[in-house]
Amino acid sequence: MVNYRYLGNSGLKVSEITYGNWVTHGSQVDDAAAVQTVHAALDAGITTFDTADTYANQAAEVVLGRALSGQRREGLEIFTKCYFPVGAKGPNDTGLSRKHIFESINGSLKRLGTDYVDLYQAHRFDYETPLEETFQAFADIVRQGKALYIGVSEWTAEQLRAGHALAQDLGVQLISNQPQYSMLWRVIEERVVPTSEELGISQIVWSPMAQGVLTGKYLPGQPVPEGSRATDQRSGARFIQDFLRDDLLTAVQRLKPIAADAGLTMPQLAIAWVLQNPNVAAALVGASRPEQLADTVKASGVTLDADTLAAIDAALADTVNRDPEHTYTVSPKTRLS
Repeated sequence: MVNYRYLGNSGLKVSEITYGNWVTHGSQVDDAAAVQTVHAALDAGITTFDTADTYANQAAEVVLGRALSGQRREGLEIFTKCYFPVGAKGPNDTGLSRKHIFESINGSLKRLGTDYVDLYQAHRFDYETPLEETFQAFADIVRQGKALYIGVSEWTAEQLRAGHALAQDLGVQLISNQPQYSMLWRVIEERVVPTSEELGISQIVWSPMAQGVLTGKYLPGQPVPEGSRATDQRSGARFIQDFLRDDLLTAVQRLKPIAADAGLTMPQLAIAWVLQNPNVAAALVGASRPEQLADTVKASGVTLDADTLAAIDAALADTVNRDPEHTYTVSPKTRLS
């Protein structure tokens, strides 16, 4: 079964392996298979589910809501997000304005079939809306009981500090950030993580397997496997391209004996690695088939010893991206429409 961790400086516990449906529900996976996979996650002890209104242009929330229908709501932690264009994608169907936040949360609750979400997240930083407006709207949503806690995704250290100060002034809890993080992508370690530790903010990390590259299935000098994420534009193929360099894929192959010595599969090693960071509350995993979860959940509770961690660093060497400047490039400088 899956272990639990506290999310930020709060009393909320979440399953340290959290189910996310970014590129699966409503697009890559048919609804029946999606429901089966969610039920497999529940059977494995996962109680925390992460989605967003923008995933499959709102369809992913609908599928997740149906899949969780009939479950005891108090036994679940449901997360969603807003920022990116949704619906008709008009000028106010995006961003973190008060108008869009309220329309987004109301739509998300309806699609998810719930009265509240446990965590409501700003999917990116909005440079075009005053931060005070955004956090006043978040505070009002919390006071109305539509969300219990507030989180963000891919915010810089400075943005986290400013948002945390406003949240404190307004009497609400900003407890999480959702960045990309893996053995290969460590850009949050220098600035975001220390700031988060100071402020009582946890990381809920996405792509702990580097878009599937850390499974070892992509081989240097070989075509990408048929049916893999790299071949499917609907499943985020563009996000994997930077990881498909031969030098990087060669380095990843050197992880196979390290995983074997630790008694782990490659996916388990990747997930266990991010969970060694004490500022990480949860690793987001997706699945297109129930049996995939049976493997990944076994990473919960695994402790990697110092020799294993050192061997991983040596194997990956200079293929690892640690540049903190990348944290400043994720949020668009203007709203997308």
